[in-house]
Amino acid sequence: MPANHILIADDDPVVRDVVRRYLMHADMLVTETADGETTLAALLDQHTPVDLAILDVMMPAPDGIAICRALRTQHRSDIPIILLTALGDEDDRILGLEAGADDYVTKPFSPRELALRVASVLRRAHMRADAGGDETLRDGAIEVRPAAQSVLVDGRTVELTVREFALLLFFVNHPQTVYSREELLEHVWGWSFGDLSTVTVHVKRLRAKLGSAHRIETVWGRGYAWGRSGTVDTPAG
Repeated sequence: MPANHILIADDDPVVRDVVRRYLMHADMLVTETADGETTLAALLDQHTPVDLAILDVMMPAPDGIAICRALRTQHRSDIPIILLTALGDEDDRILGLEAGADDYVTKPFSPRELALRVASVLRRAHMRADAGGDETLRDGAIEVRPAAQSVLVDGRTVELTVREFALLLFFVNHPQTVYSREELLEHVWGWSFGDLSTVTVHVKRLRAKLGSAHRIETVWGRGYAWGRSGTVDTPAG
């Protein structure tokens, strides 16, 4: 299998160098960029396609959030994106997730943790869901095609990010069961810790993209569930 091609975009050469060395140690091909214009050009280069992008929120314009939003709305909706954000900038983290980022890592960060998150997102991008196999899953107006990693609503293709697709597939395969945000973070993201707002924002985005066809129900004080015909089992306890 060819090495995964990762783009790291940050105006700090020290950050780029450390991340590059960790990713290359994991047998990944790495491209470095230092500003938004060069980054966007590299992401749109069809000759050297990028498998995952790590974007600094604060790099010279366009910044990481702007690039993320442009990719999701104008160019490549499928490329996994991890944002690098400052520790205290919660607004930037929420904006980044709402713009379509799959994950984020706060600065200062552990290069090892970032490498693990890259591997986690790539696994989701390349995997074929064990539960769904090649079978098309249908629920009302929604068709989920695991092998093609595609979703249709009323016959119309809906573009989802890697995490959005993984979240939808998990919900459809586990209907009528309430999952807390902690449980969804572990099952879908593969993490037993992290910012629970990541789950909240992804649920919000998934609802918006699926429109009235979605069946994601909020069970107050418990979490979320995918209902069928408006029903959700809520075990006592």
